Amino acid sequence: MNNGDAAPRRQRLTRAEAKARTREHLLDAAARTFARKGYAAASVEEIAASAGYSTGALYSNFASKEQLFLELMAARGERRVTAVAEVLGTGDPVDALAALLERAAGRDPDLMALRAEFWLYAVRNPDAMGALRVQQRQQADALIGIIGATMERWSIPPGVPAAEVAAVVLAMFQGLVRQRRIDPDRVSGDLFAQGLRWLFSGLGSAPPSAER
Repeated sequence: MNNGDAAPRRQRLTRAEAKARTREHLLDAAARTFARKGYAAASVEEIAASAGYSTGALYSNFASKEQLFLELMAARGERRVTAVAEVLGTGDPVDALAALLERAAGRDPDLMALRAEFWLYAVRNPDAMGALRVQQRQQADALIGIIGATMERWSIPPGVPAAEVAAVVLAMFQGLVRQRRIDPDRVSGDLFAQGLRWLFSGLGSAPPSAER
């Protein structure tokens, strides 16, 4: 028999790979459950069953429902930072940011529900506010480079801090994603790009920020 004609054997996962896959399945199930029922109403039993595992498997990967929730939000934050880096690496930055809005609104229906749950949880649990702050800063930091390049293109005075503009852009993005989920007829896919052009056009004639 010619070994070259034989079907390739399915490779068995290592223990570390199997554990990583289990964690990812549990995180995906947690995202769906938290978005649908909210943090308080979601149970670890339901999350484990939705992922196809026992509660023992869940607790072997996450010490508590709180840890599962916090790691879920951290993982989703990292995904968004990666998506920002990928999208902003191509084409016109304004159009690229608008494309990112379209992707977020269309591909992740649980995004805004999870963000709302995380916000409420952090407000009620101050220790979690630090995790939310880190996530927000990571997303803003991912924008700073492309924001700075865009500001140069629009001849914006150097005294305008790119980090602060990134914070405004992120707030616009999050707000428009939420509004687009509510009423897509009123928030078109190119509205974010238009809003960015209004922002950068206005900054071009704005005086430098006062020193703090």
